[in-house]
Amino acid sequence: MAGTAQAVPNSSDTQPPRLEAPRNAADCHIHIYDPRFQPRVDHPAHATAGDYRLLQKRIGTSRVVIVQPRNYTTDNTPTLDAIGRIGRDNARGIAVLHPTVDEAELRLLHDGGIRGVRFTVGKPDVAVVSIDMIEPLAKRIAPFGWHVQIHMSGQQIVEHADMLRRLPVSIVFDHMGRPPLPDGTRHASHAIIRDLLDRRRAWVKISGAYLNTQDGAPAYDDACEIARAFVRAAPERLVWGSDWPHPGQKTPPDDALLLDLLAAQAPDADTQRRILVSNPQALYGFGA
Repeated sequence: MAGTAQAVPNSSDTQPPRLEAPRNAADCHIHIYDPRFQPRVDHPAHATAGDYRLLQKRIGTSRVVIVQPRNYTTDNTPTLDAIGRIGRDNARGIAVLHPTVDEAELRLLHDGGIRGVRFTVGKPDVAVVSIDMIEPLAKRIAPFGWHVQIHMSGQQIVEHADMLRRLPVSIVFDHMGRPPLPDGTRHASHAIIRDLLDRRRAWVKISGAYLNTQDGAPAYDDACEIARAFVRAAPERLVWGSDWPHPGQKTPPDDALLLDLLAAQAPDADTQRRILVSNPQALYGFGA
């Protein structure tokens, strides 16, 4: 689906990407910050479901996965609300929970479009979950067919590899696994993720190029090399995400450019379609 020139909050430039997103293309990693919910999040501003629809018009995607930000802790109401506003046919969500969550809430979340639980644990001093919660919560969500979404440093992946290998659910690694730079794919964490991919226990999000670079924009050469390694190894286990509205970035990146990077990471159209359409269908349960 072709995009259009469109000014979008929290995104640089206005032009559509050169890469034309195929029909039912999914952006599998965004966050919603809605001032109607507490605590009110002032940064990034203008990051509601309505604001995100402007980005869809610009880059040509139609499906989305909304990842609960840590600011709302375990109150997943803002994420459920955004799923409803965009529409259950085209939106799914990833919750933040503690292992004490009751069965009734899990069922409510599932019915509302939640398909996984995220653990952001790279900075323990500001995290609302902890690594020791991953395994017990994975056991709780396994009957729902959900997955565990991991945002941790490459070194943490190495330190907790045994725990990750024994989880009873699939793992989705955020932002290409966040390997230390300049090691990139040479870091031990990459081999651990590769092994999980090879055993069909994991997925990887091709996202966050600006989080995985020393080279920087616009080419993000080092980040693209990490992505290409995953594309060569397991194109059937990858999804793409914009990371809009780019929390933590002083200057928002160009989201059209971030989509265009996929052309450098996965040059052939069939692989791009797999990453943007068929893989998200399989992972998140979107309709064919």
